[in-house]
Amino acid sequence: MLINYFKIALRNLFRHKSYSSINILGFTLGLTCGLLIFCVVRYHLSFDNYHNNSDRIYRIVTEIHQEEISYLPNVANPLGKVFRDEYTLAEKVGRICSFKKVYIDIEINGALNKFQEKEVAFTEPEFLDIFDYPLIAGEIKTALSEPHTAVLTERIARKYFGDQNPINRTFRLNNKVDFKISGVIKDIPDNTDRRAEILLSYSTLRDYDEWFASDDSWDGIFGDMQCFVRLNPNTKLDEVERVFSSVVLKYNPEWKGIVHFKLQPLADMHFNSHYGGAMKKSSLLTLSVIGLLIIIAGCINFINLATAQAINRSKEIGVRKVLGSNRSQLFWQFILETGIIVTISTISAFCLSYFSLPYLDSWFESQITLSHFLNHWLLIFTTLLVILVTFLSGSYPGLVLSRFQPASALKGKLLQHYSGFNVRRILIVTQLTISQVLIIGLIVVVYQVKFSKESDMGFQKDAIIMIPVGSNDEKMKTLKNQFSQVSGVTKVSLCFTAPASTFLDTWNTDFRFDTRLENEPYPVSFKGADEDYLSTFNLKILTGRNLLPSDTTKEFLVNETFVSRLNLNSPEDIIGRKLSVNGGTYQGLVVGVIRDFHDRSFHEPINPLFITTQSDEYSFYAVKIKVSQFSNILSSLNQTWNNVYSDKLFEYTFLDKQIEGFYKTEETMSKLIMAFSLVAIFIGCIGLYGLVSFLTTRKTKEIGIRKVLGGNISDVLWVFGKEFLVLIIFACLIAVPLGWFLMDSWLQSFNYRINLSAWIFIMAIGITSFITLVTISYQSVKAALMNPVESLRTE
Repeated sequence: MLINYFKIALRNLFRHKSYSSINILGFTLGLTCGLLIFCVVRYHLSFDNYHNNSDRIYRIVTEIHQEEISYLPNVANPLGKVFRDEYTLAEKVGRICSFKKVYIDIEINGALNKFQEKEVAFTEPEFLDIFDYPLIAGEIKTALSEPHTAVLTERIARKYFGDQNPINRTFRLNNKVDFKISGVIKDIPDNTDRRAEILLSYSTLRDYDEWFASDDSWDGIFGDMQCFVRLNPNTKLDEVERVFSSVVLKYNPEWKGIVHFKLQPLADMHFNSHYGGAMKKSSLLTLSVIGLLIIIAGCINFINLATAQAINRSKEIGVRKVLGSNRSQLFWQFILETGIIVTISTISAFCLSYFSLPYLDSWFESQITLSHFLNHWLLIFTTLLVILVTFLSGSYPGLVLSRFQPASALKGKLLQHYSGFNVRRILIVTQLTISQVLIIGLIVVVYQVKFSKESDMGFQKDAIIMIPVGSNDEKMKTLKNQFSQVSGVTKVSLCFTAPASTFLDTWNTDFRFDTRLENEPYPVSFKGADEDYLSTFNLKILTGRNLLPSDTTKEFLVNETFVSRLNLNSPEDIIGRKLSVNGGTYQGLVVGVIRDFHDRSFHEPINPLFITTQSDEYSFYAVKIKVSQFSNILSSLNQTWNNVYSDKLFEYTFLDKQIEGFYKTEETMSKLIMAFSLVAIFIGCIGLYGLVSFLTTRKTKEIGIRKVLGGNISDVLWVFGKEFLVLIIFACLIAVPLGWFLMDSWLQSFNYRINLSAWIFIMAIGITSFITLVTISYQSVKAALMNPVESLRTE
């Protein structure tokens, strides 16, 4: 019997090729989107979960409580040592201090080779115990425990030495300190945010940077000094944080009530934007909801087409029942036919998903591997979905059709039972609602990203190249002068950062104003820059004057927000007043007030900031150029650099591209929403096509009578148009408030954002209506042009 079901199912599928193809295509696309989104979400949720005892691993972070709370992933340099030496709450405590964009000099086969690395990290030996970085060469007891030793990953070892043994080979870091390679660890997995592949002995940090290595420097929290702990099994978090409070009171009482050290779980690091997390959980939730909606749309389309096709087989059902088929046989016949289509679709979806992974990786700049794809949870989810869709799509027509009497089925009266606003119409409304919500989301995301990228930020960001300085000495000024003489270069400035920078590139500090006895209860952003900074970035002075040339801090420029936060009556009131910044490290008079500009992304408000000359803090050359001469200018800048720094690589970034990176996540989301919206719309079109086919069959005689009685084509088209007009209206009533609520919630993460104007929703409704009309037009016009003699004929 089962073989007979199978043969009949295949015969029906091949007989109705268009129905089968459309159904398979629709469900395949829906399931493919769901599988890809599952892979993305699981990839990000897997960050750092491969370490043993990961539930007991924490990073110590800092909260600075003033008028607002500032969050830092860094800690005071001595905290880790104090917590390890004076308390027994943790099994292991490991400090790590990272430095970005460094140079490595290695002698290989008698020749000196220079490499540039994105990051190296001075690491305490305990760090290798806290995290699972298995050594494949060297001894765990000596790796990083002795001064001037280093551990490399396999990839870096191959990059430097090929197949040669790297153990006991030496290299020099930034032409300052030598290291001997004492170990090689396995390559760091892709699902982690700690990407340093060269780990250096922490005991050597003093030779590289004495301030960072000091165990007495409780006066600030700077740089990328982080501390990780693995707590004892029964240690409570509130107990540890009480200890941190006592540490603050003991070693720096001035921080009481202001600086709070907290524990951040390892699993939270990738998602917490307060501490520089790369992916928000809200973004993953959004993707998950989109994936679920796409799968629902695919299932709805499948069910609609399956039931519509089944209804048209009423006479076949009648013949089967006359020949002795019972209800259970008819039911399982429909289930098997549906199961074959679902199985083919599922296999196709897995294949399509697998081949789409490289494109998904390029969008997310991730490394989603086959292991993330062939996951037991994904297989369980897919299996349950296949069973669910098979029974939903197959049981409905199977149960309904099999209960009718053979006489009714053979007379074609089965269709009379399917009138009114039935289940199929509810499903179509659901599909239209999903499509409209996705279109609304797409329009809002695209326009918000466009608004963020193209809006005036208060400074010039085009035609400016940012070049990292080679060294903070006389060569720095020499190179600036030589850059200025390059043909096509209009301005050059030395600065700490560009006017707008990311969270990780911002330096916030305390300050005291004029004769006030206490520091202000909020941080201020430091912008070190020379006298050419304003003219390079076209920053406007409201009152006062520019900074005078100097290598040290003597004068300050502040922005409008700085003045308003001090509750002064006007910008003129701050001119000539004294500022003491960073615990008194920098002191001088305010000589000018500049117009506010966006110093962060549009996610954040404009911060109070100051600009001052401090040459030992300069990190970049900002070079303004004539874009028409870009190629020649770049070549000349490169040559000029090599004349001064022959031992260092020339690198640069465009400021406008750098700022676009602020909205990388949103841009990726807009691409994904666009792709998935198109898929959802296409699936919806297939569903509409199926419903129109069903309505055409049901209304064949009505159309014939209308034409015989004088009805024209427009009258016939209205028969179908009014049906879908009602569906679109219902879908709009649901989609508009739902879309507004979702996108208004999403826009709350931007301090500067677009308004949810009515035209956004009108556009979404218009797009949905247009696509719906185009989809139903073919079948509607075909029915309207049908010869009444054919439509009124009765067998």
